[in-house]
Amino acid sequence: MRFFVSVSYNGERYSGWQRQLNAVTVQEILEDALGKALGCAVELTGAGRTDAGVSASGYIAHFDTEKDLKEHAQLLYKINAILPSDIVAHFFAQVPQEAHARFDATSRSYRYRVHTAKDPFAWHSFYCKFPLDVEAMNRAAAVLLGTHDFSSFEKTGTDNKTSICTVTRAAWTAEDENHLLFDITADRFLRNMVRAIVGTLLDVGRGKIFADDIAGLLEKKDRSAAGQSVPGEPLMLCGITYPYELLKIN
Repeated sequence: MRFFVSVSYNGERYSGWQRQLNAVTVQEILEDALGKALGCAVELTGAGRTDAGVSASGYIAHFDTEKDLKEHAQLLYKINAILPSDIVAHFFAQVPQEAHARFDATSRSYRYRVHTAKDPFAWHSFYCKFPLDVEAMNRAAAVLLGTHDFSSFEKTGTDNKTSICTVTRAAWTAEDENHLLFDITADRFLRNMVRAIVGTLLDVGRGKIFADDIAGLLEKKDRSAAGQSVPGEPLMLCGITYPYELLKIN
């Protein structure tokens, strides 16, 4: 039987989602906790990678087991008692055997937080001490909408078969005078893509480049043409969508 598990995690002390040999990751911690709760080895397949320091809300992974998971509430209680305080499991859902946490996802959404004045309470937010033209940043973000090759915003040395993504939302909003949110949704994301986009859009806000330059950056397909990547800690994966029938909770 195949199950989806929904989790949220504070990525601050983890080297991303994916299990690694010499670093602590969310996948490792969650697999170990599930194994203890079920009394058998568990191998998770996640919806995708998140970089070191990046957090997630409602992240989805799938696993196969022959164990009877009818008592979902009891299993949730057990696994959350085992998990550290910075990871929480929300629900389990039995799905068709062919369902896949990564390949069946139809969209993913990320949010990045920025503050522009010193704030001792701005955890998981990037401090940009320069004045920002948010209107220009939104004009630049609008250029990203649609289907493009995002090689200019992709970490070099990756082995993706394609760098083409379809972005359906990319916009900045102001929480208040000194706090900004950048929200972006796409069918898929490349490694480091959101952090590189945010760094480039902040360059637009500072007047280092112009909103009209973004189309040219996309056409160059060259990572060195875009801006520097911002830190990962203020970034959160905040939504993954699937075909409705895959997430009927039993």
